[in-house]
Amino acid sequence: MAEARFGQEQVPIQAIQDVKGGDAGEASTIAGAAISDLLGAANPCDKLARGDEILAKLGTGADAMKAAIGMVAAEQNFNSFTTDQPTICSDPTLPTTEALRGITPLIDPDVGGADVANALSEKTKANPLDATGLSVADLLQQNGFSNFTTKDADGNAGAAAAGGTDVAAADASSSSSADAASTSTAAAASSSSSSSAASSSSATNADQQQSSSSANTSSSASSANLDFGKCTPTMDFKGGRNGRPADEFTFLPTDPLVAEGQQEALNPNIITNRICDQLTNVCGAADDAKAACEDAKAQIEALGTKDQSTADA
Repeated sequence: MAEARFGQEQVPIQAIQDVKGGDAGEASTIAGAAISDLLGAANPCDKLARGDEILAKLGTGADAMKAAIGMVAAEQNFNSFTTDQPTICSDPTLPTTEALRGITPLIDPDVGGADVANALSEKTKANPLDATGLSVADLLQQNGFSNFTTKDADGNAGAAAAGGTDVAAADASSSSSADAASTSTAAAASSSSSSSAASSSSATNADQQQSSSSANTSSSASSANLDFGKCTPTMDFKGGRNGRPADEFTFLPTDPLVAEGQQEALNPNIITNRICDQLTNVCGAADDAKAACEDAKAQIEALGTKDQSTADA
C-alpha cells in the first residue's frame, strides 16, 4: 500500500500566491482555497477548476500561467490507509481553459506505474496532449497509466467493473451467437487475438447495442487446454460507460478480478496489458497461458489503432 505523502498540497501554493495580477489580495485568497483542493478528501476535478479560476481572476501573465499549470499538474494526496490508488477527474470538460487542457497530474511515486504517469506529467506541462473530448483520466489511460479510480465533477465515482455476462462482442466465426458468456479473448492464445479484434467489431455491426451478441470463448480449440488460473482473460467493447455518450465505446476486462481497479479505456492495448499483468499478479495462470496472452497482446498492438477501427479489424 502506498505510504501517505503529507504536505504535497503545499507544492503549487506559493506560486499562486506570488502571482502579481488580479485584484489586491486575490492571489492569496485563491492560494488559500487551493490547499483544500489537493487534500485526499477533495474531488480531483476541483483542482482543475481552480486552475481555470487562477487564469480567470489573476490574468494570463507568465506567472499566472505557471501557477495554473502547476495546480493542474499537482499531485493530490490520498488516504493510503484506505486505498492504494489515487482518484483522477473523469470530467471531459475540465479544465475549461484551452491552455490548461492536455496536462496530466503527478502521482505518488509509491503507486504502481507512477513512473509512467510522472514522466508524462512533466512532458505535458510543456507539451500538452490533444484533449479534445477527453478527461484527464482518459489521457492517463491512453498513455499507459490506469492504476487509479475516477470521480466526476459532481462527485460520482467511476463505474464498477463490468461483469462477464454483460458483454459487447461477438465471435469472429459466429457473430450472431447470443448465448455465450464472454467476449473473445483479448489475451488468450495467439489465434484468439485476431478473434478478439474481429469479435469486438460485431458490437458495432449490431448498431452498437450495449447488449450486443457475445462471443464463444472459443478461441476454443487453441485455448481450451491453457490454464488461466482464477481468471477469464477476456475484454468487452461497450458504449455509454461511466457517463460517456452511448455511442462512445470503450474496452474493459470482463473478469471482475482482472478488472478490479481498472477503468474502461478507449485504447485496447491498455486492457490487454492489464489482462496479461493480472494473469501473473493475481490469477495464478500457468506459464504457457501467460505466454499466449503476451502473444495475443502483441498482435492486438500490431493492429496499430486505438479507436473503433480496432474493433472493426
